[in-house]
Amino acid sequence: MALAESIISNRYSIQAYEQGQITVNERVYTESLVLTPDQIIQPWPVNSLPMLEPQHLDCIFELKPDVILLGTGEKQIFPDVHILGHFAKMGYAVEVMNTGALCRTYNILVAEDRHVVGAFILGSSPA
Repeated sequence: MALAESIISNRYSIQAYEQGQITVNERVYTESLVLTPDQIIQPWPVNSLPMLEPQHLDCIFELKPDVILLGTGEKQIFPDVHILGHFAKMGYAVEVMNTGALCRTYNILVAEDRHVVGAFILGSSPA
């Protein structure tokens, strides 16, 4: 599904998404990644939600975001309580959503000049 006609200034924005992939600034990504308005961390070694462990979140926390969005694929699936607890322990909340909702929300927050981090689980493994 196409999301935007143009790139938001010189920042990373999402133009489209399909199951298992997103298009960022005209480049298609099919592996999990962490996206901010200013950088892409890829590959992010999380191919399914059950693979997500606290150490995978370190690169997100290092960015000191205002908002963290976690995309769990085609469906919204909440991570294990120990993962949610780790976010809280580190002083962050996380918004868990499906990939489509994450893409739309991310672009809105970038347009509002917010320091958002989107963590996309794009692997084909079931959650």
